[in-house]
Amino acid sequence: MPYELYYWPTIQGRGEFVRLALEEAGADYIDAARESEGVAVMMRLMEHAGHPPFAPPFLKDGDTVIGQTAAILLYLGARHDLAPKDPEGGLWTHQIQLTIADFVAEAHDTHHPVAVSLYYEDQKAEALRRSADFRQNRIPKFLDWFDTILARNPSGDRHLVGNRLTYADLSLFQAVEGLSYAFPKAMKATLKDAPRVAALHEAVAQRPRIKAYLASPRRIPFNEEGLFRHYPELDG
Repeated sequence: MPYELYYWPTIQGRGEFVRLALEEAGADYIDAARESEGVAVMMRLMEHAGHPPFAPPFLKDGDTVIGQTAAILLYLGARHDLAPKDPEGGLWTHQIQLTIADFVAEAHDTHHPVAVSLYYEDQKAEALRRSADFRQNRIPKFLDWFDTILARNPSGDRHLVGNRLTYADLSLFQAVEGLSYAFPKAMKATLKDAPRVAALHEAVAQRPRIKAYLASPRRIPFNEEGLFRHYPELDG
């Protein structure tokens, strides 16, 4: 049976981290909410599941329902050779993924620093202040950490963990993609100081399955409804 991925059908958002793993694995999956009546099915599953997800994305594998992006990737990584088999390596990969989740949450909060329920236009002054700090302090801090991990990898600086691609590499690629859309000027400058992160991003983009996916209609374009949004005034 194919996996069923449930996420909002018009944005990349947090669901995109899962899509990239499924695509790289060559897994058989359905982007269920993009099917006819898919959103209604998604909402019913959330309402009636024995272990209800707090929010999309969630993955359905037979009778098993897994919520939270990092937990879904932990599940897929073990089944599709996208994480080390040894417990220490698996835990380290998961730790990196959780840090990427923190990074992504901070990126989201640049355009919604006060409340998710408010429109961006209702919190622009706060967004300007939050984005300035994010650009000047937080992006460099996170990218330096990822670059340090790559530099200290005993197996070489091509991957975050070991000598093979993991879901953490795919997720860092997506974080760089999203931030380069949202903050093109800031990212262009900051990536110069994180050359290993930049190289990993380029390498992932050229992987055959990822390259094909990025060029396909399955890849939803970035837009101002999603997680990463480009407001020029927030890019300094």
